[in-house]
Formats: sequence, structure tokens, C-alpha cells
Amino acid sequence: MVLAPRQGLEPSLLTKKKKIKLDQSSLRLIRRLAKDSIRPYAGKIVLSLVLMGVVAAATAASAWLMDPVVNKVFVERRMDMLWPVGLAVLATALVKGLASYGSSVHMSFVGLRIIADLQDRLFRHMLTQDIAYFHATTTGRLLSRFNTDVNLIRAAVSNALVSVGKDSLSVIFLVAVMFYQDWMLASISFFVFPLTILPIIKLGRRIRRVTANTQEEWGLFTTLIEQCFQGIRVVKAYGMERYESSRVANIVENIFKLNFRASRTRSWSSPIMETLGGAAVTVVIVYGGSRVIEGATTAGAFFSFITALLMAYQPLKALANLNANLQEGLSAAQRVFEVLDTKPSIVESPNAKPLEIKGGAIRFENVRFAYNAEKGALHGLSMEVPAGATVALVGPSGAGKSTIQNLIPRFYDVQEGTISIDGQNVQMVQLDSLRSSMALVSQEVVLFDDTIRANIAYGRLGASQDEIEAAARAAAAHDFIAALPQGYDTTVGEHGVKLSGGQRQRLAIARAMLRNAPILLLDEATSALDTESERAVQTALDKLMQGRTTLVIAHRLSTITHADRIFVIDQGRVAESGTHAGLLAQNGLYARLHALQATPHANGVGAS
Repeated sequence: MVLAPRQGLEPSLLTKKKKIKLDQSSLRLIRRLAKDSIRPYAGKIVLSLVLMGVVAAATAASAWLMDPVVNKVFVERRMDMLWPVGLAVLATALVKGLASYGSSVHMSFVGLRIIADLQDRLFRHMLTQDIAYFHATTTGRLLSRFNTDVNLIRAAVSNALVSVGKDSLSVIFLVAVMFYQDWMLASISFFVFPLTILPIIKLGRRIRRVTANTQEEWGLFTTLIEQCFQGIRVVKAYGMERYESSRVANIVENIFKLNFRASRTRSWSSPIMETLGGAAVTVVIVYGGSRVIEGATTAGAFFSFITALLMAYQPLKALANLNANLQEGLSAAQRVFEVLDTKPSIVESPNAKPLEIKGGAIRFENVRFAYNAEKGALHGLSMEVPAGATVALVGPSGAGKSTIQNLIPRFYDVQEGTISIDGQNVQMVQLDSLRSSMALVSQEVVLFDDTIRANIAYGRLGASQDEIEAAARAAAAHDFIAALPQGYDTTVGEHGVKLSGGQRQRLAIARAMLRNAPILLLDEATSALDTESERAVQTALDKLMQGRTTLVIAHRLSTITHADRIFVIDQGRVAESGTHAGLLAQNGLYARLHALQATPHANGVGAS
């Protein structure tokens, strides 16, 4: 097999790179993160910080105790001080351990709650977005916000609080011990540490940029993997395993390079701190050792000082790494906030009222709509679906039939004109009441990885078992459901993979029947059924459509010959309208489509 070269994959997921802009300041992001995610748990955070203060004090006390340990026990050899000093060390360790446990538990709670809260907020917010948002955003990018970004935020918050609490306080207390023992030596030791500030800040900025690009690559990677697995039958049928492997290998290599760059950048803080720490210890040994030899200070004071210095090294190193960890979290926070700040374009009017269904008449008046500025889908379309009537939409592929159906429940909003139901503009009624008055069955059957019972009852969760079974019987689904090992408790798998196409379609029809809505939107609801099942379901649909307003997108014209009215849609306009017999008599577009479908190999004509 000869694969296309890397540059020949256009258009490809791998070429859709987004340039990351880090335009939000760190301080602004920190303030928002504190307000939205941290403030609700201020009590636990304060308690954790208090416990961290106890840990820091105990750490400093451990260093201070080196003075009596050396001077009283080893130099003066006082037996009466042996147990008191030993018990003091034990008590200090016990207090430090218990306080460390308490602070760790509370910080774990806060960190995990931040994850849970953000994931919940993200999901609820995304559900408010209109369909156009999901069409414009890959699934991988959205999943990356839920998983990696949220966890990076948690890690940054936890590290920041630990550094502000335990590490910074430990340094303060240990430095206090050092100045208590020898202020001159302490001043000399810490003279070099301010030199680390500038390189540490630069490293943090670089890590933030690399992290942002890494997360974008992860989003592309997730999308690519998901699409490949969902389309595995096509991949194998066309022998494209090597092609897909090359695409994944390419993006995995990009992720590796970005991660390695971030790791290499982050690692620079270690040699900086090691070098400066070594310089400080060298000064202490040379200068402090000479003072002990000259008798200017005691060996105990010197060992207490150097113990405090060595114990301060680890929290100082953690504080040096804080900026890098914080920038990773802020980069993730910026991406999460971008999602949370995205406003849906489909919103309720402030004066929206519940939709009152009287008969269910649907009216389009001079409707214009375009998915993008380059090409319009509907051009001044006007049509009316009488209350209780069955109206069919037919026409060539891309004529605008699905667009018409999508505009009724406001999956999209018209740019010009109005759509009304029983004289009520759909843009002036409450969305819940609008969509609850409709049932939708489309070619693309959507089933959730749940039981058959749950999938049928989706949209009417309080339905009884008898009602669910009645809907299944009406959709010619009960017999195959009853034959399954677990009946209605059988799980259908992801996207209903455990069922055949016809079985999935019948469950979707059963769901619509259980909904019992006054308006039905059918997009070739019997397209995936065999002839026998189609006949049974069509009979059930005929009963269901009685007394309801039904708008049918018809691909096979033989299924809508008895429709009350047929609209022939062409290039976003109504080209013809009338009954089946009347349209045939006109010998226009409908008649040509009908003639094409009557010839062999023409079954796909009229699809949208």
C-alpha cells in the first residue's frame, strides 16, 4: 500500500492546528479561579493552612532541637537531658505527622471537589450550547477540557496552596531559626537566592506556552482515535490500517516532543537550585566552621543552623517549581474558562411564554437561512403544514429538507423570516415547551449505552413498563426485545452496537411513540428496515400520525404517496407542491425524481 505523504493529508485533523494565544494575565486567571472554584471551600482551606503552619513550626522546632541535642547531650554529656530532649524530638515528630495528615486530607478533598465541580459546570454549560457549537468543535477538544485540563487545574491549586501554606511557612520558620542562631551567617547564606527569581519566571512562561500546545494536540489525538474506532469497519474494509497508524504516529510524536520540551524546561529549576544551594552550604561550612573553631559560637548552634538550612532546601525547591506548576494550571484554566464563557446563540426571549398547542399547524414565512456566510441553505422559503396533516418534503440531495426540519425545534435560528406554530413565533416561546411538543426520528439513530427500557423511555423517564412495552409493540420491536436474554434490561452497547440497524431504528420509533407528542418530525424513519418490518412499522406510524401534525423527509417516494401534501424542495426553495397524483400530473421535478426511482440503481435519488 502506498500512503499519501504527510503534506498530502489536507484537509486533515492533523492540519487543523490552533495557534494558542495566552492573552489572559496570570493574575486575572488566579482571581477568577479563586472566586469560582476555591472560595466555596474557604473553611477547609483555612483549616488546612493552619495545619500546614503547625507542620512548618514542627519542622523548624526539629532544626532548633539540634542545638540541645549536640550541646547538652553530646558535648556536655548531661544524662538528665537525654530523655527530655529525646521526648521533645518524638513529640515534635508526632505533632508534625498528625498535622501533615490532617492538611493532606483536607487538601485532597478540596482538590477532588474542584475537579467534580468544574466537570459538572462544564457539562451543564455545554448542554446549553446549540448544535452549531458541537459541529464546530471536535469531541477530542471537549473531552480534553473535562479530563486533562481539569486535572491540571487541580494540581496547580493543590501545589499553590501547599507551597503558600506548608512550604513558605516552613521556610519562614527555618530562616527564623537560622537568624536566631547566627544572623550574620544567615544573611550571607540567603544573599544568592534572589538571583533565582528571574530565570524561574521565564521558565514558567515557557512551560505555559508548551502546555497549551500540548493540550491542543491531545484534543486532536482523542478525536482521531475516537473517529477511527467508531469507523473501524470502514478502516478495515478499505485496508486503511497503515494509513491511520501513520496519522496517529505523527500526532503521538508531536505530543512526545512537546512533553519532552516541557519536562526539559521544568528540569532547569533543579540545577539552578542545586547550584545555589551548594554555594550556600559551602559558605556555611567555611565561615561557620571557622567561627566554631575560633570559639565564637557553639557546635550545637552551628549544627542547628546547618540543619535548618538543609531542611529549608526542599521547600525552597518546591517554591521554585511552583511557578512552573502554576503556569500549567493557568494555561488549562484559560481553556476551561473559554468554554464556560462561550454563550449559546439559541437563547430564549426574555418575554418567552409556553407554547400552546391548539392543532399543531406549522408555518414558514419568507425564511432565509445559511450555515455560513459563503452559501445559503434556504432562500425566502414559505410553506405551511396544516394542523393534523401529514406533509412530506422531497427533493435532490442538499436541497434544504433537513434544514427545514432542524429549524422547527430551533436547533438553528433563521436569519430572516419567521417560523410559527399555531400562530406563535418559535423564537418567542420557551424552548422546553417547544421541544417537548415534538418527537423526532431520524436516519441517524442515537442510542445510549444503557438498557433497551431506558432508551425507549428517554425523554419520558416516568413511563411505566406497560407503556414502554405498548410503544415497543407499536414499533414492531417487542418480539425481538423479548427474544433477547435479558429482554428490556438488555444493554444496547455504545451507539447501539449490539443491535442491527433495523432493531436500532425500531427502538427510535418506539421512543417517539412513547413521547406521544402532537408534532412528529420523521426523517425517513423506516430507511433501515427490511420489507416485512417496514410494512409493520409503517402501519404503526400511520396510526401514530392520525390527529398529529407530521413532517416527513422522504427519500423513497413510495413511502409518502398518501401524504396530505408534498413539498418539492430545490435549492432552498419550494419548487412544487401538491398531492402525489397532482405532482405526477405536473410532469415537473417530482415526476422526474419518481421516474428515476422507478428505474434500477436509482434508490439513492432524493436523499438529503
